[in-house]
Amino acid sequence: MNPCFVEWGVAGRQMQGETLSGDLHLVKQRENEVLIAVADGLGHGQAAAEAATLALRTVDEYSGEPLVRILEHCSRRLRYTRGVTMSVALLDVVQDSMEWLGVGNVAGLLIRSGTDGNRVQESLLSSHGVVGIHFPPLHATAIKVAPGDTVVLATDGIRRGFGDGMVLFDKAEKTAHAILSRDGLETDDALVVVATYQGRPR
Repeated sequence: MNPCFVEWGVAGRQMQGETLSGDLHLVKQRENEVLIAVADGLGHGQAAAEAATLALRTVDEYSGEPLVRILEHCSRRLRYTRGVTMSVALLDVVQDSMEWLGVGNVAGLLIRSGTDGNRVQESLLSSHGVVGIHFPPLHATAIKVAPGDTVVLATDGIRRGFGDGMVLFDKAEKTAHAILSRDGLETDDALVVVATYQGRPR
């Protein structure tokens, strides 16, 4: 069995009155990398869920390619759907690094301890646009990570500013459910993925 390079959890729910959520996720471990993707189908209901499902199937199919290329494939596949907003992050345990990017109104945080013991947050800079409808020029941002750093990817069904006062629990899934409970909006689908980087087993 391959070692797990991240400890992760997810929490999500569909908008009240709907049976399907258009906010979906994918976490896929490769030989020395972990790919995390969150897709938010525009609107809600079945059409949103179908768009998000197609986006993540495409991410899975092309997961071996660079992040920008993966989203280019998604945009081509989603031309005849209502489109999605997306965030993707790729953690590399050989380089102790992460590349990430976003399209549309998605949110991402990297949370790590500073040298004085205080937490430091870095935010994902997302490009304006919609995957499948209005696809912007993209550039993935690369940053160093260390074991214990936590990545959070959220759809716009999670209140902006959710990182303020956020509590990191001992389990990523518990943190994800706490974010959803405190900051999830009732007027939209909502989803948050929390992943704590473990690094390579020593």
